[in-house]
Amino acid sequence: MFENLLMAVKVNISTIRSIIKTNEKIREIAFGDVSLHTEETKIVLTNLFQDIPELTEGRVYDHCAVVTRLYAIYETFVEDLIRDWLISLPELYPNYLNLEESIRNTHQIGVGRLLVELKKNRYSHLNPETVMRGLFYGNTGQEKYELVSDAFLFHEDNLRKDTLERLLTNAGVANTWSWILKNRYVIHFIKEIRANENSVDKELDTFISYRNDAAHETNIDNWLSAKELLELCDFVESLCQALTELVTYQVIENKKLIGQAQVIGKITEWFKKPQAAILTADGEYLLSVGDSLFLVGDSYCQIATIESINSELIPEIKTTPGMEIGLKFDVDAREGLKLYQLIT
Repeated sequence: MFENLLMAVKVNISTIRSIIKTNEKIREIAFGDVSLHTEETKIVLTNLFQDIPELTEGRVYDHCAVVTRLYAIYETFVEDLIRDWLISLPELYPNYLNLEESIRNTHQIGVGRLLVELKKNRYSHLNPETVMRGLFYGNTGQEKYELVSDAFLFHEDNLRKDTLERLLTNAGVANTWSWILKNRYVIHFIKEIRANENSVDKELDTFISYRNDAAHETNIDNWLSAKELLELCDFVESLCQALTELVTYQVIENKKLIGQAQVIGKITEWFKKPQAAILTADGEYLLSVGDSLFLVGDSYCQIATIESINSELIPEIKTTPGMEIGLKFDVDAREGLKLYQLIT
């Protein structure tokens, strides 16, 4: 659903991790004990490292590059996630007037602001007709409406907690921060990497402060080590993972309301090693190997593919109310999750 956006984040952050590790290894070699190298190796390394920056200066530049790049990845991801969510709304609510009032209000105010600011370079891809068309079609019903995403993305501040929540709430995605705080990826980061010594709010504020200093200050004294930069990568990735699951959940819940998604049962037992579950079915459903379902719970929403049914080579099964079925998935799960099936 939004997996392509999350995958782009993971690929970009993976590249950053590789660069951090590579640069640190180069520094270890360049500034390590030269007596351990042969004369031939020393000549090669001397030529290779003749232009390498001083140890501290090199780490400062790594710090600035990483925190700046990570923030760009994070901000772009949030905006693209909201854009894709807004694209899905006309499918979920063909009648514009059935949208939440807060969404319509944000859209209408945003359209007015866009019309005033259209001459700015950032809006060169828009024209008055494009901006007004969605609002006109939405209110008249003459044709299918669209929500111009730029009308929802006005923000002058960095995407700290309050700004992040406001943008998503105005677009119709509620309970952002409570979802993030309870998401397993974020909890794992705070507990296992930060040892509960920092809150998510402070972690995000600190990250953004690093980014702002890197972008606007020339003297950086409080730079992060390679290990700390790698941990920052983990934080941004966990945050994007949580947001992806939140918006996916919102889509599924809205699809359920209009009959495009259904709960087929609940995981009553989970076996971690084979990644297999006992599903207690709610009714009569057809499940097939290769089907994609959504595992949904408290701050949890993940797509899963059925790899086998009842540990047998059977391609499909027809469930009945209360029936217990063994399902092996391609992802980890847990007891208590509900299984949702999209209806096409």
